[in-house]
Amino acid sequence: MRLDDQRESTNIEDRRGDSGGMGGLGSGGGGLRLGGGRMGLGGLLVVVVIALIFGINPLSLLGGGGGPQEQIGQPQSQIAPSAGAPAPGDASGKFVAKVLGSTEDTWGQIFPQQVGKAYTPPTLVMFSGAVSSACGRATSASGPFYCPADRKVYLDTSFFNELSQRFGAPGDFAQAYVIAHEIGHHVQTLLGISDQVRRAQERASEKDANALSVRMELQADCLAGVWGKANIAKLEPGDIEEALTAATAIGDDRLQRQSRGMVVPDSFTHGTSEQRVRWFKIGMANGAIADCDTFSARAL
Repeated sequence: MRLDDQRESTNIEDRRGDSGGMGGLGSGGGGLRLGGGRMGLGGLLVVVVIALIFGINPLSLLGGGGGPQEQIGQPQSQIAPSAGAPAPGDASGKFVAKVLGSTEDTWGQIFPQQVGKAYTPPTLVMFSGAVSSACGRATSASGPFYCPADRKVYLDTSFFNELSQRFGAPGDFAQAYVIAHEIGHHVQTLLGISDQVRRAQERASEKDANALSVRMELQADCLAGVWGKANIAKLEPGDIEEALTAATAIGDDRLQRQSRGMVVPDSFTHGTSEQRVRWFKIGMANGAIADCDTFSARAL
């Protein structure tokens, strides 16, 4: 992806090197979590049930950070921006800042055209190892995630190495797709979708709550595709394939097969590899938010 002329976002908090404290437990935002914990399936189900009963993010109980929604109650005026913060000076940090800047420019144009209002960008927090957020404490093992409570994206850039080495999805556009997916969750928050899903999940069974989470994640993939379509002039040969490889690598079915040796569809929270690829392609096809309505789709 050609980003030489792309401005760097200043909506970044560089917390790399911080220890990351224990945050209060809350409901988390969407994220590209990693599978493969040592807890057995039965134990995982117990944790999920407890979390659903008490309104807690299951990954917070497991030491992770991604998951379903949170309450989207506070107005945007209470979200303190980090504009003017110095941009990271290292290559990885500058890349993240440029991709984030690209999402700001893209959605800043799309929102007035397709939504009829201005776009308010999130803050991206870069951390190492562990971090505290308004959605609870997260570790690198949970993967990148978005927290609606503070409207921030959390990213340990070491995830990019794991994406390449462990999951076989290298490339700068694969990394950009990961960021764009998390920004997709922020778009859902601004559109009020996150709050609607959260309320529906509170009334739903575990199976139905998981199904809603899948539709949320696939919509975020589609919104990442909308961003990709708007930046198609910056793409290089093989870039789209990199994103599709990344989407395939982090599908629920593939991650469960790798970590458990079996697939449990009712426990899916992010969608299969095939579904993630399909919805990213839908977003790339026309670049329209309206085409990303996964909640009305009969087949995912």
